[in-house]
Amino acid sequence: MSRFGSQSSASMTMIVINTPAADLAFTNLGYCSPSDLPNFRVPNFNLFLASTAGDSFILSLAAHPSVTSGNIGLNSIQRRQARVSSGDNVSLIRFIPPENFNLALLTLELEFVKKGTKNEQVDAVLLANQLRKRFLNQVMTVGQKVIFEYHGNNYIFTVNRASVEDEEKSNALERGMISNDTYFVFEASNASGIKIVNQREAASSNIFRHKEFNLQSLGIGGLSAEFADIFRRAFASRVFPPHVTSKLGIKHVKGMLLFGPPGTGKTLMARQIGKMLNGREPKIVNGPEVLSKFVGETEKNIRDLFADAENDQRSHGDQSELHVIIFDEIDAICKSRGSTRDGTGVHDSIVNQLLTKIDGVESLNNVLLIGMTNRKDMLDEALLRPGRLEVQVEISLPDENGRLQILQIHTNKMKENSFLAPDINLQELAARTKNFSGAELEGIVKSAVSYALNRQLSLDDLTKPVDEESIKVTMDDFLNALHEIVPAFGASTDDLQRCRLNGMADCGDRNKHIYQRAMLLVEQVKVSKGSPLVTCLLEGPSGSGKTALAATAGIDSDFPYVKIISAETMIGLHESTKCAQIVKVFEDAYKSPLSIIILDDIERLLEYLAIGPRFSNIISQTLLVLLKRLPPKGKKLLVIGTTSEVTFLDSVGICDAFAVTYNVPTLKTEDAKKVLKQLNVFAEEDIDQAAEALNDMPIKKLYMLIEMAAQGEQGGAAEAIYSGKEKIKISHFYDCLQDMVRY
Repeated sequence: MSRFGSQSSASMTMIVINTPAADLAFTNLGYCSPSDLPNFRVPNFNLFLASTAGDSFILSLAAHPSVTSGNIGLNSIQRRQARVSSGDNVSLIRFIPPENFNLALLTLELEFVKKGTKNEQVDAVLLANQLRKRFLNQVMTVGQKVIFEYHGNNYIFTVNRASVEDEEKSNALERGMISNDTYFVFEASNASGIKIVNQREAASSNIFRHKEFNLQSLGIGGLSAEFADIFRRAFASRVFPPHVTSKLGIKHVKGMLLFGPPGTGKTLMARQIGKMLNGREPKIVNGPEVLSKFVGETEKNIRDLFADAENDQRSHGDQSELHVIIFDEIDAICKSRGSTRDGTGVHDSIVNQLLTKIDGVESLNNVLLIGMTNRKDMLDEALLRPGRLEVQVEISLPDENGRLQILQIHTNKMKENSFLAPDINLQELAARTKNFSGAELEGIVKSAVSYALNRQLSLDDLTKPVDEESIKVTMDDFLNALHEIVPAFGASTDDLQRCRLNGMADCGDRNKHIYQRAMLLVEQVKVSKGSPLVTCLLEGPSGSGKTALAATAGIDSDFPYVKIISAETMIGLHESTKCAQIVKVFEDAYKSPLSIIILDDIERLLEYLAIGPRFSNIISQTLLVLLKRLPPKGKKLLVIGTTSEVTFLDSVGICDAFAVTYNVPTLKTEDAKKVLKQLNVFAEEDIDQAAEALNDMPIKKLYMLIEMAAQGEQGGAAEAIYSGKEKIKISHFYDCLQDMVRY
């Protein structure tokens, strides 16, 4: 039998009349003649139930001697529910309730029959007992309205929720039968004039619009843990009735701060939280919007945001609705006091006004302030203490499972409408998009769709009709999109490839040993629980391949975040600006689970000059601090430094900040011979002579020398030499070697 009962096949058409007596209108029963009543009897029970046309509600029936056969007496509310008038015909079908049909919970919204006439206080326990007794064994359906009398006043209740004992989730209509064990929860809007008291046992409230949350249906992916944290800290106390929190002696959380990298879903989450709440429509404020050029106007704008909440609390006390105020880019107006030097003190007074409104002398308990920023460090510390923005949740970059959820959200409609090709593998895409934010993943989907749409267009004739059925987004479209969308916190692959334009040649056991050691350090960072920070210094003569070695380790590590810090990107910058850029790279690395930072040519970063000697002490101290500062919990970092001035670095204490130091040597004859064989630009009989001449040369100079010699004596020979058709003449090679006076 169906969870919601069954109907007998035979229907009975009856004529609608008014209830036989005025007082019977409050019983919620339908009245028929004694001869018609047996047609609606529930087998084995003394119950008479009928389903109306359209199954909008179930009618409990009783006999009345004044009703003639073929008529049915309904009150005005029942007639409105069944969409019939007196004298109309209505089809009734016997309803047989299923097993386990008793209601465990019934949530009712109360209102007066005549609205706006009075104010009444209703005792929830007494009313529940009376309704349980009066409507015992009647079937209630969500959306159904029932008229009743209580203490001389006429009320209407609307069924908002009907939960059956041991009910399994179903998309069908919610309904059930009132029993002696049914628990009633009463609700009333503030405008109804009804105040419900003594609802001691209620275990839920109407703070949320829905009974449950499916984050993916709200467009939120990869933030389940963060949302659970927010719910526990900010909303768990609000779900319980006010008397529970007053007995516990606690106040509700009034503010939360969502912070993290750009594009991770802070604004989206705040917007969806506002939609889920059943209170007033959230006020969304972009930080700069409250600023005004007039004296005192900015502070007034802040006060106006809280005015509705203050009036509501003054009028309704603990029964006040929740007022949500969402501040986007809150760092724009809540900078640390004293940090701005504009001379007006406007920013300081804004912070002061906001602090007093959230948790001042007359603090509000019906406000939830949600602030969002990606610069938490700029906020005034008084704003972050408990009682103000005390719930601080980092919305970080999504992990692989989170990225999969986000991709599913953004491709869901395509899948439903058959626009996704069968070869799409979202799991693989999630694995390949390390350190992509939610916004960047959305960008990938849009870019992939643009490829699919572009295939259907002809630039020669844009008016040509498009065949919708042939639009298919393929895996190749997504792979192409991966090259277009560069993650802000991803690996700088292009920069790293520029550091090793000639690739990585086999240039001796020593270089191979250093590379293997570097990869062991990469493995150590991945798996070790005791080494969240590992530092390594590569030192050696200029051009010996230190940067290429470090870049290769970064590329081969497959870490999601690999960045190189070099002096070439900081030309002309002031010391403090350089420090800020270096610190930002480290701060960005702390947002990624696994990161590598390459400090290239540290002596250049320090502006070292041998004459003097001179260097930047500010940058030196910054590096010393960063090289010893452990990353946040759960984050791991490998720092690889390169230098050609190890003696200088040792003198300023930077060498000691690195855990391990490796010397990258120049090439010996045997090493040079290996490289030349791989390049295949010399005749076999000339390789030994050339290698002998290249003894103790840095590999970068070797590549430059080979490039020069490959041009030929008259020029134009490079293509033939690199294709293997010709070889470099040893005499010309020696001439080029003489040109390189110093190496």
